[in-house]
Amino acid sequence: MVWGAIAYHRRSQLLRIVGNLNSNRYIREVLQPEAVPFLQSLPGAVFQQDNARPHTARIVKSFFAAQQVQLLPWPACSPDMSPIEHVWDVIGRRLARDPRPVASADELWLYG
Repeated sequence: MVWGAIAYHRRSQLLRIVGNLNSNRYIREVLQPEAVPFLQSLPGAVFQQDNARPHTARIVKSFFAAQQVQLLPWPACSPDMSPIEHVWDVIGRRLARDPRPVASADELWLYG
């Protein structure tokens, strides 16, 4: 899995997440080191995420409240509302046009 954030004229680093992502890993590996500092650098930022189980866990909601992160409400069953999904679509199309075969996830991560 890959996590990333976008904003007006800015983007976060891409984080590669190997294995299953639970709420504790989400806080420890995504929110604390990357998402919260990214949001704090953007005055008035509102964080958008879908309703995946790690995103909606009580511990994650408490973490956001403690960090004073404002969340955008997310309707159920609405995956197309995420702007970054369109970025992944563009990346997928570009990879499909490239004749170089990619043998593994590690090779794909180094692609470019």
